[in-house]
Amino acid sequence: MAQALLPDTMTAEHSLDARSDKVLIAVIVALVLFYMVGVASGWSFLAGEAHGAAASAEHHDAPSAHESKAPPLFMVLPFAALLGAIAVLPLVPRTAHWWESNLHRFYVAATLAVITLAYYLLSGGMGEALHVVEHAVLDEYIPFIVLLFSLYTISGGIRIECDLRAHPVVNAGFIGVGALLASFIGTTGSAMLLIRPLLETNKERRYVKHTVIFFIFAACNCGGLLLPIGDPPLFLGYLRGVDFFWTLRLWPEWLFVNGLLLTIYIAWDSYLYRRESAQDIQRDETNVRPLRIMGWKLNGLLLLGVIASVAFLDKSKPFPGTQWHPWPYLREVVQLALVAVSLGFGAAAIRIKNGFNYHAILEVAALFIGIFICMQPALQILHVKGPSLGVDTPREFFWATGVLSSVLDNAPTYVVFFETAKALGPGPDYTGGVQELLLVAISLGAVFMGAMTYIGNGPNFMVKAIAEGSGVRMPSFFGYMLYSCGVLLPLFWVMTLVFLR
Repeated sequence: MAQALLPDTMTAEHSLDARSDKVLIAVIVALVLFYMVGVASGWSFLAGEAHGAAASAEHHDAPSAHESKAPPLFMVLPFAALLGAIAVLPLVPRTAHWWESNLHRFYVAATLAVITLAYYLLSGGMGEALHVVEHAVLDEYIPFIVLLFSLYTISGGIRIECDLRAHPVVNAGFIGVGALLASFIGTTGSAMLLIRPLLETNKERRYVKHTVIFFIFAACNCGGLLLPIGDPPLFLGYLRGVDFFWTLRLWPEWLFVNGLLLTIYIAWDSYLYRRESAQDIQRDETNVRPLRIMGWKLNGLLLLGVIASVAFLDKSKPFPGTQWHPWPYLREVVQLALVAVSLGFGAAAIRIKNGFNYHAILEVAALFIGIFICMQPALQILHVKGPSLGVDTPREFFWATGVLSSVLDNAPTYVVFFETAKALGPGPDYTGGVQELLLVAISLGAVFMGAMTYIGNGPNFMVKAIAEGSGVRMPSFFGYMLYSCGVLLPLFWVMTLVFLR
């Protein structure tokens, strides 16, 4: 019935996505059944006890195939080449259109990943290459992309429908709410929930890209500081013994950074609002629709289910109140099952109105499979050389963790500096044995400085892709860094002076 109320052209335009949803549901059901058969049959790779806390902790702690020997420095070149492709190819006229295809992005990422794996194969044999694949793909990439995919798809079934007057304070309200929600439903869930209504509210305005950039700063990164479910590095800290509610003590830093971001944004947007044409302002003031939220009853519960799966179904920790360790990949299977429920029982009309498609998440999937593999030599070098870098003060830990989190995945970077800090001297049990101020610095660096580049955190790329799909001309890789360096670096410098003494 809901689809019948939509224009025929809109329904036809999304018919392919509707068929894709049915195929996806069928694939997920098949995977769930296959998994259940494996559990019932006692297949070795699903033997939860055999993959208990010690084995899983080893995977989490080791950012590379081997800890004792670092690869040669030139093996960082494939990772640097992939970053260069992401930065340069969209800017070159001959490659810009070619690069728009996710399949072509995957070709580049996969080729550089194969080169990286070839080094491990030639230097250490098949065993070492398989170890890298197991760590980079099975232990890191699959949980990462399944979680992002689940939050992305389920939140796509919730529609916040509105076209408010795009005043600076209204836009700041969207960004502020996104920053707050990020700690409780994750940066991905917050970003996917609010980016579309923010874009709709600003569709009559000419100057929009700065609003999306500040949204990435706050909702996709800096807002996810207060709970372990907000950002992956903090969850890894929780698995290493950091108290679940310890991150709430970071609320002064959270408030300082996000408050100043909103203040800077309001001043910036107020200036640009005065430069909008009279016709655009008139359309914005006239074309107004009140706030309306749809699809939240089902999909809100499913988002809570995803969060619960992250909190309770990690194979390295016993299920609360029991001695049972969840089977490997049970968390990911549950998340995919929740996606199937959302697609199967949610209102298709809501997704159509959202303009929902899988392009943004496929872009992340295509690029990050290469990133996760190609960054292994860099992480391995860092893990071996890290203790000799001379990093021993809170400010040094903040900048070292933060700078590397900007270009590497912030979760394994957090782990490396967590272990480095732990070796400097014992800390209290509720911080996992790390001196508290050092843990504060590492947490702030990993979470906040993921905002420095498009690849610093997964939601950054997805928001960029959604904004561009809505007609917003987002800056290039280096263009974005002009904003982040100009706004965030001075802000973070002041924050270190205030909080990291």
